[in-house]
Amino acid sequence: MSGTDDRANGAAASVNALAGDLVDQLVAGAARYRVEVSRGSAGELLIDAGAKVVGGLETGVLLAEICMGGLGKVSLSPAPGAAKWPFWLTVCSNEPIVACLASQYAGWSLSHDKFFALGSGPGRALARKEPLFQELSYTDKADRATIVLESAAPPPAAVVTKVANDCGVEPKNLTFIYAPTQSLAGGVQIVGRVLEVALHKAHELKFPLEHIVDGIASAPLSPPHPDLIQAMGRTNDAIIYAGRAHLFVRGPADAARQLAKALPSGNSRDYGRPFAEIFKAYKGDFYKIDPSLFSPAEAIVTAVETGETFRGGAVDEKLLDVSFS
Repeated sequence: MSGTDDRANGAAASVNALAGDLVDQLVAGAARYRVEVSRGSAGELLIDAGAKVVGGLETGVLLAEICMGGLGKVSLSPAPGAAKWPFWLTVCSNEPIVACLASQYAGWSLSHDKFFALGSGPGRALARKEPLFQELSYTDKADRATIVLESAAPPPAAVVTKVANDCGVEPKNLTFIYAPTQSLAGGVQIVGRVLEVALHKAHELKFPLEHIVDGIASAPLSPPHPDLIQAMGRTNDAIIYAGRAHLFVRGPADAARQLAKALPSGNSRDYGRPFAEIFKAYKGDFYKIDPSLFSPAEAIVTAVETGETFRGGAVDEKLLDVSFS
């Protein structure tokens, strides 16, 4: 299936086809991207992007774009906003709902015996197993699928079979890319969710997703840490305490104003400590953490029909320094 951006009736192109082109680029440049490519027992394509290999920042950027189903651009560049941490990821998409919520969001729980990982990437849009898809009109049709896992190991055969069946593709046309949070590529692709986090928060606030027409967001590149909890904490803190998101929306200006005020992470009761500390305080139970914490630090919302722009929240450099240092 071609990755050409073939839009019909305003709908986004196939995220799996577009991501497939990027997967082909990753495979062809395996040495450059410092990844290891192999085939599993069912013929599935396995790409280690940071478990037993070095991977790298550039690999993480490509991995983040694969997660977005080829409908987003990710870049690394110097940016103001945190003096000690000058290099930031910038993510943008003019199909933000499809790219971020139908593809990038790590919402597919995959487990078997001792294996557990959250699946993100375009394969989710084929399987449509999560409740979120009941509210998303986007559906994908493709003969190949890609899933990205925050994992230090490839999925077991039972998970491969389940994903292939749920996506409706042959195992030989199924790709799993995996990288642990502690790795360079893994950390980049997680911080690269800064726009997705803003959109997910907007959804939780009941803002009409169809009114969000474009988006761009940035967050500082978090330094890796060999400890999983610390590494996870840093990737979350990059967004929670320094992430900035700019959404362009249709509809009344007052709705844009309210979104800008309600969206930032500073509204959460759990705001104010490094995420690793919060996680440990709740004894590792994500479900006890206030969901409103998972949001960028600063929100900018432009009402495109009136030209008005509204702001909420602010970057907290001190908390970022505590987390990253």
